[in-house]
Amino acid sequence: MRELQLVRARHLEWRERPDPVLRGPRDAIVRPFVAGRCDGDTLPIHRHVSRAMQLGIRTGLIDPVVASICGDVPFQGPFGIGHECIAEVIEIGAEVTGLARGDFVVVPWAVSCGECRECERGLTAKCATTRTGTLAAFGFGPASGPWGGMVADRLRIPYADHMLVRLPAGLDPLRVAAASDNLADAWRCIVGPLAERPGGSVLVLAGAAQSIGLYAAGLAVAHGAEVVDYVDHRTERLAIAEKLGARAHPVKKGKLRRADLPSRRYDIVVEGTSTATGVDAGLRALQPGGICTPVGYYLPPGTKVPLMHMYANDATLKIGVSHVRPILPDLLDFVAHTNFPAENVTTLLADWDDAPDAYRAHTTKLVLHRQPLGTN
Repeated sequence: MRELQLVRARHLEWRERPDPVLRGPRDAIVRPFVAGRCDGDTLPIHRHVSRAMQLGIRTGLIDPVVASICGDVPFQGPFGIGHECIAEVIEIGAEVTGLARGDFVVVPWAVSCGECRECERGLTAKCATTRTGTLAAFGFGPASGPWGGMVADRLRIPYADHMLVRLPAGLDPLRVAAASDNLADAWRCIVGPLAERPGGSVLVLAGAAQSIGLYAAGLAVAHGAEVVDYVDHRTERLAIAEKLGARAHPVKKGKLRRADLPSRRYDIVVEGTSTATGVDAGLRALQPGGICTPVGYYLPPGTKVPLMHMYANDATLKIGVSHVRPILPDLLDFVAHTNFPAENVTTLLADWDDAPDAYRAHTTKLVLHRQPLGTN
């Protein structure tokens, strides 16, 4: 079968690997037919970061946990890339009872069992059963397990009854192309915090987390936020934010300053710049009792936060990998019943076979698609 592999920066290609087979009665084999490019994947695609990050880890400039996720030489190719997909179930094990061949399903980015202590607490990205290191995940390379990338002809899914979440009837798969990660990541930043602060105000500091910031802005509007301010330097994304109902605030590319932001304070801040200055600015922009959720990569081991300010303002910094599987049923039902236009964030829709070229595009949100087998 074919799998899209990142060979090195700016060089991706289809490569052959053995077809996956059922290894246990709880496995399923699925065929991805929609795939989204995660915001984080653009880092190794567009920049030659592997050797520089290896040196940074060795010299203490980059946190060594990066190596435990992405390898001692982070993002060293070739490896199967991609961890957002909608797939069609094509084979199921004897003990899989909640799925049938032909079902359209979301495949979460992190592999989990649904039964261990961590999974029962909702921490599915830290599953004790599937992890042998920091993460068990698709699309990050062998350091995160043998799962391969999602831009492939076949995937083996363990614990399929738990892992796979069926799409509601009539929901366009292209609308939820990013449900495996980026859309769900935005959901956890907004929906829970806003439910605790009905009608609250929301600030999105965008940039590195390109699509997550836009999904967050749109979800905040759709969930009744009083104000949603979206800050970014990219004209393309500012226009999408306005289309989703947010107020767009352009800033210059570079180091974000508190003076660049609107003067008001917010109940919720989504920090997507992947910078320490962004975290500092987001925390200082909070109302008393507010919550700031960073969603990017924070590589230096000594990232500073304004603890005394947080103490005095009763602020919460909520940071961690996204636990997608528990979120998916509510997320998919919301999109299906409200027609939330998540597809407005997609800036490039490309044919599946064109993946090696399309994945290199400098665009906010790439989505690949092909026909599912059931419609051929």
